[in-house]
Amino acid sequence: MQQRFRWVEGVSLAVVFVLVHAVLWWLATTAPNQPLGDVTLAYRRWIEIGRIDHSWVGVDTDWVYPVFALVPMAAAALGGTAAIASGWLTIMVLLDAVACAFLWRFRAFGVRVVWWWLVFLLALGPIALGRIDTVATALALVAVAFVVTRPAVASALFTAAAWTKVWPAALVGVLVLLRRGHRSAVVTGALVVTGLIVLVDVLYGGAPHLLSFVTEQSDRALQVEAPLATPFMWAAALGVPGAAVYYDREILTFEVSGAGTHAAAALSTPLMALLVIGGLVLAVLAVRGGARRTEVAPVLALLFVAALIAVNKVGSPQYVGWYAVPVVWGLVAGHPSARRFLPVAIGLLPLALLTQVIYPGFYDQLLAVRPWMVSVLTVRNVLEVAVLVWAVVVLVRLARRPSGRPLGRASGSSGSSSTPASESSVHGGVDRGRMDA
Repeated sequence: MQQRFRWVEGVSLAVVFVLVHAVLWWLATTAPNQPLGDVTLAYRRWIEIGRIDHSWVGVDTDWVYPVFALVPMAAAALGGTAAIASGWLTIMVLLDAVACAFLWRFRAFGVRVVWWWLVFLLALGPIALGRIDTVATALALVAVAFVVTRPAVASALFTAAAWTKVWPAALVGVLVLLRRGHRSAVVTGALVVTGLIVLVDVLYGGAPHLLSFVTEQSDRALQVEAPLATPFMWAAALGVPGAAVYYDREILTFEVSGAGTHAAAALSTPLMALLVIGGLVLAVLAVRGGARRTEVAPVLALLFVAALIAVNKVGSPQYVGWYAVPVVWGLVAGHPSARRFLPVAIGLLPLALLTQVIYPGFYDQLLAVRPWMVSVLTVRNVLEVAVLVWAVVVLVRLARRPSGRPLGRASGSSGSSSTPASESSVHGGVDRGRMDA
């Protein structure tokens, strides 16, 4: 009976996966405001220039992305740059399928965590497939499946994701900090992947441009969707002199101008650094105070990701997809962690849906600074800040918890509460969830 149920459950997941991605594919190719614009315009142009002029971004010229991001873009154009959109969507769906396969065995509250991710993708909409961030997120989700059992593999996958889009580098940092007893494996995994990517890039003559992504966008202004831009978007909507939305043709994005925007943009990086350092300190204090590393890790990961989103001067809608990684991590890290992360997992669904309403739904209305759309943006951005505040508050509570009393552990629960909610933990398997061993 149990075997039959698992078979039915597996078929159901496959059907829902296909339906969700069929909807996302359809929206990506039919929705207004060009949800595949980056693919069909920027990615296609970069590949065409490489093929025709033999000048590859990230190798022969500076680039906004780490060099490994070139691989999926080139792969999507194997059938010709004219068909890059179909090639891209096919690769993204396959990557999501791989991530689903690895997350299949994990449960929270008896429910497979992968169901939440599929609902989250549907809420986020076509942007969930339409940007390079999809590659990094899929790699990072697979890495989460190996955090406990194969930390070197998890580190290698996080690192590969970071060489695609920088943000997963923060997750490598979490492993280094909190995977005591396995730090050498974590560092080795990261160094091997980095060494291979750097070696190939250098052999092709890309050494001078290897780290160009670090400074390529350092002088950009506030993007219209960024939480830091919200007051200035309201100023533009209310007709305040000097406040307006404009298009930056060099960076290919819409930004907001007005008194104070440059100061807000300049504040972004130091504020982000302050939050990251503060999170590190709180995590160390929590662990020293007796909190389980396996529970601290996903909270710290969420704080890092939330900080990279909430105080970033760039507010691209695809960034919202990043939340999935620390949330899935938290949901599979054992019952106390899953119970703690449940409100965040639920709250991220309307956040993702509002993001889809903003882009691609009514992005033209936002650029016209219609007050109703600025209101939608404001609610979405408040939710992003709320996620960051939640992560900070939880880390503070973990740090202040008296030694020997881990936050969120139910009374009378066994030591296996720190075990990831995989098939083994559900059916009485060995405790493999300890990150402090």
